[in-house]
Amino acid sequence: MNPLQMVDLKSQYQRIKPQIDNAIQGVIDSCQFVKGAEVKTFEQELAQYLGVQHAIACGNGTDALQVALMALGLKPGDEVITTDFTFIATVEVIALLGLKPVLVDVDMATFNIDVEKVEKSITPRTKAIVPVHLFGQCANMEPLLKLAEKYGLYVVEDTAQGLGAEYRFSDGTVRKAGTIGTIGCTSFFPSKNLGCYGDGGALFTNDDQLAEQIRCLTNHGMKVRYHHDMIGVNSRLDTIQAAILRVKLPHLDEYNRARLAAAEKYNAALSDIDGLETPVTSAFTTHIFHQYTLKVKNGQRDALKKHLDEQGIPNMVYYPIPLHRQKAFEPYMTENDSFPVSETICGEVLSLPMHTELDDEQIERITAAVKSFFER
Repeated sequence: MNPLQMVDLKSQYQRIKPQIDNAIQGVIDSCQFVKGAEVKTFEQELAQYLGVQHAIACGNGTDALQVALMALGLKPGDEVITTDFTFIATVEVIALLGLKPVLVDVDMATFNIDVEKVEKSITPRTKAIVPVHLFGQCANMEPLLKLAEKYGLYVVEDTAQGLGAEYRFSDGTVRKAGTIGTIGCTSFFPSKNLGCYGDGGALFTNDDQLAEQIRCLTNHGMKVRYHHDMIGVNSRLDTIQAAILRVKLPHLDEYNRARLAAAEKYNAALSDIDGLETPVTSAFTTHIFHQYTLKVKNGQRDALKKHLDEQGIPNMVYYPIPLHRQKAFEPYMTENDSFPVSETICGEVLSLPMHTELDDEQIERITAAVKSFFER
């Protein structure tokens, strides 16, 4: 049996090793390590896959979020609403730009942003909403878009964990995550469903003017070499990473199907255990299972985690502390803020191994270890 890992990148690489090695060698032979032809080609192929007009590659997913907010021309003090239960990068960039992060609680079933609480948090200073497609399924975008239209707000999608997921509107229209709002952002960190072998990210939009602004911002504010039209950043996808992503992109749907198949096997084995809740998928979205995250009830999460550690079963807590209790964000909190759902789930969530290479034997070993805890 292959050793258990949270993410098995090595086995995935072995399956496509000749193509990956050839792609890397091709870039080395060309010596076009920055802004090589592979970058533009990857952007075009990614845009075609997503069904969006523009895909602009950048250095990482955090940069993508930062550049998106910069491109919208938000001013210091403007408020940006986002979720309390996510990785820090989503909120970090808001604060870095001098904007005010306004955190709202999440839906207990899906971990995604609670749309009703979003509307209650809108003020005259609100300029944007940043929903996160957490753990692999879409936030409820249709009502968020209606709120954005009602109040004149931008919507920036954090699609770092949701690339390839699909959202179904009430009229039957289907759009891929990241292509629904004003701008979509993603990460190509190695563990993502579409991951490179280093850092990488991208932004998506159907707005030609915004796309031009984003390209300029990621290149030191230049449209013409040495002519700096605005204050920008240096955020470029390396050519080697683009070449790797070009090999992996045609496999993305296959990878996502493999994750779904593994999740369904987990569900079949674990869904009837008292004190354990398996992931819920909303009716309006597909789920690509960037993470397979259980909710462990009755205060038993840490004990189950210890049990799995002792059994040699990889597991992780995403995320142990809600953002409103992080020291970095204390200046933005008030005594009236309330996040009961985030507080609860941070004490319950536990993620099991999830990747494209999980086989039946591994899943059986993992689920047997979980069951043995509850059978004691």
